[in-house]
Amino acid sequence: MGDFMLKEYTAQFKGRKVGFIGCGVSNMPIVELFAAGGVILSVRDKKDNPGNKERLEQLGVKLITGEKYLENIDEAVLFLSPAVRDDIPELVEAKKNGVVLTSETEEFFKLCRTPEVAYKTIAVTGSDGKTTTTTLIAEMLKAAGKRVHIGGNIGKNLLATLDDIRPQDFVVAELSSFQLMKMTVSPDIAVIKNITPNHLDWHKSMEEYAEAKTNIFNFQKPDGVLVLNYDDEITRSFAPRAKGSVRFFSGKHKLEDGVYYNDAGIFRGGELIVKDSDILLVGRHNRDNFATAIAAVQDFVSNEDIVRVAKTFRGVEHRIELVRALNGVKYYNSSIDSSPTRTAACLNSFKEKVIVICGGYDKHIPLDPLGPLFAEKAKAAILMGATADKIEKILNAIGYKPYYRVKNMEEAVAKAREIALPGDCVVLSPAAASFDMFKNFEERGNVFKNIVNQL
Repeated sequence: MGDFMLKEYTAQFKGRKVGFIGCGVSNMPIVELFAAGGVILSVRDKKDNPGNKERLEQLGVKLITGEKYLENIDEAVLFLSPAVRDDIPELVEAKKNGVVLTSETEEFFKLCRTPEVAYKTIAVTGSDGKTTTTTLIAEMLKAAGKRVHIGGNIGKNLLATLDDIRPQDFVVAELSSFQLMKMTVSPDIAVIKNITPNHLDWHKSMEEYAEAKTNIFNFQKPDGVLVLNYDDEITRSFAPRAKGSVRFFSGKHKLEDGVYYNDAGIFRGGELIVKDSDILLVGRHNRDNFATAIAAVQDFVSNEDIVRVAKTFRGVEHRIELVRALNGVKYYNSSIDSSPTRTAACLNSFKEKVIVICGGYDKHIPLDPLGPLFAEKAKAAILMGATADKIEKILNAIGYKPYYRVKNMEEAVAKAREIALPGDCVVLSPAAASFDMFKNFEERGNVFKNIVNQL
């Protein structure tokens, strides 16, 4: 795309006031970019002490903070953080007065529409499986020799790294309903995985949440592609509204011209593309993620590329991620499982019973579901962290055995290794947050992986 494009882009804001509402991960790289281009900048934040405050002051950015952060809006353009709704009364008023409301994602997709741009944009949304599907799409394209950029909720800030994107490259973005609700542009290929009740603390209703997702395809051109889940009633109902062509994926129906999966593997148009035994990832939900990704990239990758990814992809970090196999025992890191429901989804991905390492920071959410879950899906439980006492009580109440108490991750892995037999799977799935022993779930997962890799 060339350096010229970004310079040209920032130049149009010179001499105009540009504001940012909230200044976290998504907005900060744009602030840096505009500051370097000599744009007059302000940041408005409800918090008195917003993140990056020192850096913003260094850059000469005007800070408007506290309860009255939306008073006297005099900026020409306002960039909204993903979590800021655009129907706040002050913002509605500002828009009436000619203020342009936009976002990093919106601006990036607008720039993709310019005639000089020849790269393909693919975006993924949904209530579950977004990150793994987005990553699989990128991996399949890379396997086909394409240059790929990942952004949105994962990866990098696409607008700030525009110069690195060349013609013929692919951009793959994971987008949330927060981002989509404010979008007026859509990607070339739009993917909706599924829609289940989510973020209803932010959205006014389930209808609003579902409708926000449709902006991923509402502004497509006739050559756009919409990939939908045939098994999900809400997403299937979007098909008649598509601006371009529709592709379906399914785990329940043999689709004549779509992508579907069963115990034998994944099929496209009735042809077996990937044998189930070739897929390294565990769980039915990952077959679903694979089928979705195949439907999105089928025009750009060969069956061989897809099989290569299936045989080598170990999963997104900390989500049922295969760490290694040692003496016939497989070790999985699913440190992201910070609640009993996530642990249930994890353990249900395995056909056989597993040895589970469980416990962590106490969020005071009910842990009772772990009793029946472990009785059905765990060969043994190794308990650690602040919630270990509570889980032990639950397991005692139903007479579950064997379980073991350990003090830390080293002891947990050592105990798992001691009791595991060839063919077993050891899974870190804490069903709790990490803050009793670790900074975050990533650190917890990395500590586990380091110990396992040193065995």
